[in-house]
Amino acid sequence: MAITASMVAELRAKTDAPMMECKKALTEAEGDMAKAEELLRVKLGTKAGKAASRVTAEGVVTSFIEGTTGAMVEVNCETDFVTKNDSFLALANAAAKLVAEHNPADLAALGGLPYSQDGFGPTLEEVRKGLIGKIGENMSFRRFKRYSGAGKVAGYLHGTRIGVLVEFDGEEVSAKDTAMHIAAMKPVALTSADVPAEFIERERSVATAKADEANKELVAAGKPAQSDEIVAKRIDGAVQKYLKEVSLFNQPFVKNDKQTVEQMLKAAGTTVKGFTLYVVGEGIEKKVDDFAAEVAAQVAAAKGA
Repeated sequence: MAITASMVAELRAKTDAPMMECKKALTEAEGDMAKAEELLRVKLGTKAGKAASRVTAEGVVTSFIEGTTGAMVEVNCETDFVTKNDSFLALANAAAKLVAEHNPADLAALGGLPYSQDGFGPTLEEVRKGLIGKIGENMSFRRFKRYSGAGKVAGYLHGTRIGVLVEFDGEEVSAKDTAMHIAAMKPVALTSADVPAEFIERERSVATAKADEANKELVAAGKPAQSDEIVAKRIDGAVQKYLKEVSLFNQPFVKNDKQTVEQMLKAAGTTVKGFTLYVVGEGIEKKVDDFAAEVAAQVAAAKGA
């Protein structure tokens, strides 16, 4: 597969790795962006993991909390300009309220709920379609989460791009502090035991590859390679470190890093039962236009004609 300048630029934007390293990684990965990113993590360390903090699509996260019920919705659009449009924001806020009030089974059911706005209706989906024509840009409901009945609900919105819902029992201030912490530190699970198996395997794969690279360097320098036992301990150590870093209860609390989130909650008499974190555009592939490369290609084509 041909590695284009725009592919290299996209990987560099995601990882901050040097341009030539990006090209080498893409070549080795045969154009697979995710695999190339993993190869860079092996070679360059966690610096190449910056992709997780970047977003690849526009939109907003909105929430609605009333009593023990809370809902959060991500609504996507094409440009940042539309995220500031009053009609688009009204649609997004209405969607969160509808999720909280009606508990739709899926996105199709959400779209079918009664709602009118800007002369469009009688359903949320019809309003969405109407606003697409009015604003002139595509927009879509991507995902939603609802908590109700199993405890209290606290939320936190960081601007319009990051949203958190926390289901808890106990004291509300500590629950809201936990929601803010989640927005900042982006844990993937409550505890180490809750981290998805595929995340752990991916981290083990990276740690294994790093250990292999380290042994190759030792051999190249004329030194003995580390034993299988030592390598296994290094890999396990790296995985355990990762699990602590990404589990909420083990993370140092952002407002007081001398205690973990779990210790802070215990002191406040609060129990967090679950959380949901949405970052706008997370995981969405967005086409990266390389205008300079496009112009160069057109010039080359004109010369060849």
